[in-house]
Amino acid sequence: MPHKIGFVIVSSSGHEDGFSARELMIHAPTVSGWRSPRFCQFPQEIVLQMVERCRIRKLQLLAHQYMISSKIEFYISESLPEYFVPYQAERFRRLGYVSLCDNAKTGCKARELKSVYVDAVGQFLKLIFHQNHVNKYNIYNQVALVAINIIGDPADFSDESNSTSREKLIDHYLGHSAEDPALDGTYTGKPDYISPLDDLAFDMYQDPEVAQIIRKLDERKRDAVQKERYDYAKKLKQAIADLQKVGERLGRYEVEKRCAVEKEDYDLAKEKKQQMEQYRAKVYQQLELHNLLDVELMRRPFDLPLQPLVHPGSPRHQSTKPSLPQQEEMLAEKQVTEPPLPEQPSSQPRGAPPSHVTVNPEPQPKISVETLPYDERPLPAIHKQQGEALTEYEMSNTDIREAQRGGITWEPEPLTEKVLREASSAIDVFGETLVAGAYSKTWSYREDALLALYKQLMEMPIGTPKEDLKNMLRASVFLIRRAVKDIVTSVFQASLKLLKMIITQYIPKHKLSKLETTHCVERTIPVLLTRTGDSSTRLRIIASNFIQEMALFKEVKSLQIIPTYLVQPLKANSSTHLAMSQMDLLARLLKDLGTEGSGFTTDSVMRFSVSALEHRVYEVRETAVRIILDLYRRYRTLILEYLPPDDSNTRKNVLYKTIFEGFAKIDGKPSEAEIRAQKKAATEAEKQKKEEIKVLQGQLAALREIQAEVQEKESDSTKPKNLDAQGRKACLPSAPAVPETHYLDNLCIFCGERSESFTEEGLDLHYWKHCLMLTRCEYCKQVVEIASLTEHLLTECDRKDGFGKCYRCSEAVLKEELPGHIKTKDCNPAKSEKLANRCPLCHENFSPGEEAWKVHLMGPAGCTMNLRKTHILHKAQVPPLGKGPTTTRAGTSGLKAGSKIPTPKGGLSKSSSRTYTKR
Repeated sequence: MPHKIGFVIVSSSGHEDGFSARELMIHAPTVSGWRSPRFCQFPQEIVLQMVERCRIRKLQLLAHQYMISSKIEFYISESLPEYFVPYQAERFRRLGYVSLCDNAKTGCKARELKSVYVDAVGQFLKLIFHQNHVNKYNIYNQVALVAINIIGDPADFSDESNSTSREKLIDHYLGHSAEDPALDGTYTGKPDYISPLDDLAFDMYQDPEVAQIIRKLDERKRDAVQKERYDYAKKLKQAIADLQKVGERLGRYEVEKRCAVEKEDYDLAKEKKQQMEQYRAKVYQQLELHNLLDVELMRRPFDLPLQPLVHPGSPRHQSTKPSLPQQEEMLAEKQVTEPPLPEQPSSQPRGAPPSHVTVNPEPQPKISVETLPYDERPLPAIHKQQGEALTEYEMSNTDIREAQRGGITWEPEPLTEKVLREASSAIDVFGETLVAGAYSKTWSYREDALLALYKQLMEMPIGTPKEDLKNMLRASVFLIRRAVKDIVTSVFQASLKLLKMIITQYIPKHKLSKLETTHCVERTIPVLLTRTGDSSTRLRIIASNFIQEMALFKEVKSLQIIPTYLVQPLKANSSTHLAMSQMDLLARLLKDLGTEGSGFTTDSVMRFSVSALEHRVYEVRETAVRIILDLYRRYRTLILEYLPPDDSNTRKNVLYKTIFEGFAKIDGKPSEAEIRAQKKAATEAEKQKKEEIKVLQGQLAALREIQAEVQEKESDSTKPKNLDAQGRKACLPSAPAVPETHYLDNLCIFCGERSESFTEEGLDLHYWKHCLMLTRCEYCKQVVEIASLTEHLLTECDRKDGFGKCYRCSEAVLKEELPGHIKTKDCNPAKSEKLANRCPLCHENFSPGEEAWKVHLMGPAGCTMNLRKTHILHKAQVPPLGKGPTTTRAGTSGLKAGSKIPTPKGGLSKSSSRTYTKR
């Protein structure tokens, strides 16, 4: 049968100080394990030698919570060279590898136990650790291994095949198949069965001394089964189950003691040590009472020859198997009817046992650690950082045991005269024993008293006299009120559990009146509110959540008691935590209950919240503001009666300013900050408008200069130049003077509209706002021609890098929208410039030519997306073709071809500049 194989460390490639690979030879709750050096080179190697040549069946690795290797490889060998060198791997045979989780899902707060099933024969095992997983805790890029466990059989165990064949033959004649669930793993005679006591998890969470006792008792159990002493085997089985819980409890004590030492809290460490010794002595005494423990088993692990490397199934074990005296076995079988070892709760360190139990540990002689077998070695020294132990061995003190025992079996210290007078009413109802437990100095007795009371009330039969039920309820509330003040979390939780049961089950079950529910709430809620100000965050959260839960009980909700306590004014000397918890509870219950028939009224809540605005703690003031805003959403004007007027003096207070701005936001009105922003934006827009007008005026001035040059050239070309033969100028007959015509005065050169209002400023305004041939770029605010808007966006706009050209419609589209634009294929395909013009506003194709642009953009049946086209469009009639000034791509007479209007920054863009001519 496979069993645990002992090993020693042969070599390792390196380790951090205090975390040697030899730590892997010890399995206990407080082991440190092995760690690689800081900033080491990978891979890292560890070579271990098993005590004998064996067939490995299972390997177990307990990884560190954050120093995790990405991959671990396994190699096995029969022997090593005479001069062993770690990196000579040619003598090792590779078995494979396992990958470890990066532990990100648990926040690097849990350890991974990896089990690997193999079938390989050898005596030397090598582990190769590859690069570590990167996380914020592993700042030195280390890898670590907390523990390793090897399970296998001796390679020279020749009886295995015979045993296997014999078992198969028996199964054949009994009619059992290999898939019979009755034989699956629970049958200890199967050759491939692995005992749970050999599992790594057993040793890592068990006190080493108790673990060895459990193994001895397990051997006795198997021996009793072989001798068919089933009653005795049953008794041993129950004792083993109880001892496993005891071992886990002692393991927790050891971790707590180590944490106290790391924090240099030596008083607490001493207390933990005494608790361990007293608890251990108490358990051993109970085992002796049942004749399950003798002096040999009570010795310390390093005094007891446990022989962990020789398994009971091995032939070498036959001569060393412990034999139980016949008389002892017979005596134990007679005591089967006695109660088994009581279950010990597991979450917090238990207190002192009865005073008559004393422990006098004798000093142990110094023993060389290296000469001891691996399972007999003492625990390693503490090298871990402060607080790390609690992370590595996470404990919870919330596991309140269900009240399954019939009564209290311990004897707490007797009550004093003062307590007898104080708790006389409870003693009359429940008796002195239970009340003594509730008043005990040992927290475990206090918890057990509450759990026993819980069970007693749950088992009260229907039909019990009302007077007795009421007396039990009031006595229970008296004990609950005391337990709610307890500093131990498990006792506090037990009191809340009992209170909840009384309100939601005990009172409805026995049909007691609302007066009893009122008594329960009124007696306990003040103490519970006080606990919401506890220094322990966990206790504060538990108390607050329970108060909220209790307020929502249908039995308590109708009484409207808890809201009245929450709106009582905060005391000036109250603790910060208490004030914050009360405000938080008020905010949560307001959302759950509202102010209609819940005990909360608008008046009480507002008075409390306004007074809380003056509290010294910021979180309290912030919660008060939030409550006021929530109430304003429901009642509006009613809330304003409790606040000062909204004026400049009031807004000097930041809190009131926040409140009134919140009111404005709820009403949909702009806040003061938004109004200032709007005014600032309007001012900037006006300033920008003036700058644009100034730029347009500059453009018009340049335009007039060009006009003057054109007129001068035209006048020069029409003068007669007839000279006589003597070279003198001939006098032409006088003709009527032709008045000089200024075609460009009061004229828009883009749309052809003429108006007396088109002065310098009037034209600026016309270009900027009304001209149907122009538009303003949404991205750079320049005035451009609609005909050249696409070219402007692609080549000249300040945001030109953000546009791309669609190959289908040839328009400018934002690059982030271009893939979807092309994919949908909704755009209208463009035609070539010779065949049609393309409007960037309505995305339609129309007839080619310059005049077609004016017809499309200004005509009543033209572009429907030109926002400047209005119902007064008839005032700007399109001039007949060939008459009047018109815009063209290049001038043909009067001006040089390609002349352009100067375009300073902010005015007309280059692409919008057109040449013009007179026809």
